[in-house]
Amino acid sequence: MRHARVLAIAGLAVVATAVAYAAQDSGTPPVADSAPVEEAATQAEGAPAPAEPAGEIDPFAYAAPVDLGTTHWGDPATGEALSSACIACHNGDGNSVVDAYPRTAGQSERYMARQISLIASGQRTSGAVIAMVPFVNALGAQDMRDLGAYFSRQTGHAGTADETLITGKGPYEGMKFYEIGQRLYRGGDRTRDIPACIACHGPSGGGNPGAAYPRVGGQHAPYVVQRLQEYRTGVTEEKDPSYFNIMSQIAHGLTDQEIDALASYLQGLHSAQDDIIYNVASAAAVQTAAPEEPAPAAEQPTGSAQPADDAAPATDAEPAASESPASQQS
Repeated sequence: MRHARVLAIAGLAVVATAVAYAAQDSGTPPVADSAPVEEAATQAEGAPAPAEPAGEIDPFAYAAPVDLGTTHWGDPATGEALSSACIACHNGDGNSVVDAYPRTAGQSERYMARQISLIASGQRTSGAVIAMVPFVNALGAQDMRDLGAYFSRQTGHAGTADETLITGKGPYEGMKFYEIGQRLYRGGDRTRDIPACIACHGPSGGGNPGAAYPRVGGQHAPYVVQRLQEYRTGVTEEKDPSYFNIMSQIAHGLTDQEIDALASYLQGLHSAQDDIIYNVASAAAVQTAAPEEPAPAAEQPTGSAQPADDAAPATDAEPAASESPASQQS
């Protein structure tokens, strides 16, 4: 069974590469029929958890010695209670404000559970991971999935991409910095056997929850740089590096500039739906906090109305989010 799983993963990597190359030949990036849906988010409140999908790659097979294979779908309410230990670094909703700590909001339940398991078993030790050890060592296998379920229901935020114009001689002269990452993410580089990231992580960077491919859209750029550099070295402490090796094969040919640009592009990449959810929530918060408005003044006679003194001219209006390269909506 173990070899079958490894072969399945390898097969998926080949398919991803084929999709990327097909995108290059056609001149357009592959577009998913619909945005990936988080497993836990589709579950109605109070409804029984769905059965585990049959025939999928089992990401938990590579997380020994913590046995996640005996667990069931995570419970968000239980995960929320457990998340109090995560607030200091990842914030209450998983949108960390320190870029050394990854955003966990909107991350898939399976990916979260597997990564926590790897940290607890000593198979992930890089970066700021050491700060998590005392907390994850106190967790049981089901706790890990419960935490993953809670964070999968949180709305991920995003930063901005670097629009600095590249000058000087080189293959990317005249492009904006984030556009290097955009080109690689959407089209890869066939000449160097680098597949398009979109094939596994989706058009808005939402990832693949079933295969435990992570959400990368909106992730802090410094954290992405750290992870891509680790993959590029090809060195890992994971006892079964099958997942690690997929990314290592992709990252080994990336330059420092390309890694930085990919990280910048991903930091700004997000779904337009995330903006809608965030803006509605922000508007509701402002409305709640706003003082009671005074009664409206008497209406002016027809033809005498004057524009408000603080009305912004049309030229000062911000461009729509979908037109802003810094926001990088998909």
